[in-house]
Amino acid sequence: MAAAITPIVMPKWGLSMKEGTINAWLVDEGTEISVGMPILDVETDKIANAVEAPDAGTLRRKVADAGDVLPVKALLGVLAPAEVSDAEIDTYVAGYETPADDEDEAEAGPAFHFVEVDGLRVRYARRGHGDEAVLFVHGFGGDLDNWLFNLDPLADTYTVVALDLPGHGQTSPRLAGTTLADMADFVTRFLDAVGIERAHVVGHSMGGGIAAQLALDAPQRVLSIALVSPVGFGDTINNGYTEGFVNAQSRRDLKPVIELLFANPELVSRQMLDDLLRYKRLDGVPEALTALGASLFAEGRQREQPGLRLGDAGKRTLVIWGDKDRIIPAAHAENAPAGATVMVFDDAGHMSQLEKAGEVNGLLKVHLAG
Repeated sequence: MAAAITPIVMPKWGLSMKEGTINAWLVDEGTEISVGMPILDVETDKIANAVEAPDAGTLRRKVADAGDVLPVKALLGVLAPAEVSDAEIDTYVAGYETPADDEDEAEAGPAFHFVEVDGLRVRYARRGHGDEAVLFVHGFGGDLDNWLFNLDPLADTYTVVALDLPGHGQTSPRLAGTTLADMADFVTRFLDAVGIERAHVVGHSMGGGIAAQLALDAPQRVLSIALVSPVGFGDTINNGYTEGFVNAQSRRDLKPVIELLFANPELVSRQMLDDLLRYKRLDGVPEALTALGASLFAEGRQREQPGLRLGDAGKRTLVIWGDKDRIIPAAHAENAPAGATVMVFDDAGHMSQLEKAGEVNGLLKVHLAG
C-alpha cells in the first residue's frame, strides 16, 4: 500500500531556504485535500506563508506539530485513501528518511551568481535550461528574493533569471540612473552580460515599469510582458510607503511600512524586517534609495507612465493586481493595453507573487506558453 501513500513535505521556498518553522495546521485529519489548498502555515527566514497541497487526497496523519523547526523535504503529513490502514501509515512514517537537499543543489548549481555590468557587481539567480528565458525584475527596495515562490516552478520549462537591480539586494549600492529608461537600458546590458538575447520579462511594482519601458525601448529583446502591481499605469502612488521605507531606521519604524505591502500583515516576519534594515544600512544604499524615490515618486506621483503606451510595443501582456493593494491602486489595472489578460485578486495586496503564489504561477505558465 506504500504507493497509495503521498507525503506532504517541507517545501523549498527560494534558493537559500534550508528549514522552516511550523506555525499552525489549517486543516484537520480526515479532510479531503485538493491540489492548491492551503494546508499549513510555515515561516522561513524570509517570510511566513501557507503551504499549498501539491497533491490531492485525504489527510490521514499530521506528522509535524506547531513549533517544529524542520529541514526542507522533511515529512509534515501523510495523504492516503481510507483503505490504507493506520499500521501501514505508522510503518511509512517510521521509515521516512528526509532526502539531502545538497544533492539538488549540486545538480542545480550555485544558488547565486555575480556578473559585472557597467562597473557594478550584480547578483543574480539562474535556474533551469529551457530554450526560452524568463527574466524577473523586482521593485523599489526589493531584491530577487521577492520572487522566491516563483522561480523554481518555471525552471522545469524555461531558463529563469532574476537579478538584484543597482542599489538593491547584493548588487553594488550605486545606481545606473534614476529613470525607468535608465534602468531598462541597464537591464538590456545585464542580459548581454549573461548571454540572453531575448526573454519573457516579469516585473513587479517599479520592476513592472522597467519591464514596460524595456518593451518600448528594446522590443527585439522582449518576448512577452507580465506585470504584478506595476508602476507606470497611472499617476497615484502611496509615498507613505516609498518615503517611509527610505526613512525608517528601526524595526518599530519599518514594520508598519512593510505591512502596507500585504493584505495579511502577519506575513511580515521579524527576520524580514532585520534583513531589510541590514540592507538599508549598507554604505550608499540610503542615498541611492533617496535619489530613486525622489526621481520616480516625488509627492506621491508617478513621474513616468510607460504602461499607458505599452500597447504600442505589441507584446503579449499579462497584468496582475491585488484589490487590497495599498501602494498602487488596483484601479490602474483598467489602463492595461487592449488585449491584455488582467487578473485582480480580491484577497491580495501589493505582493501577489508572494501572497497568491500558486495562482500567479499558474497564470504565468499559461501566459508564457502563449
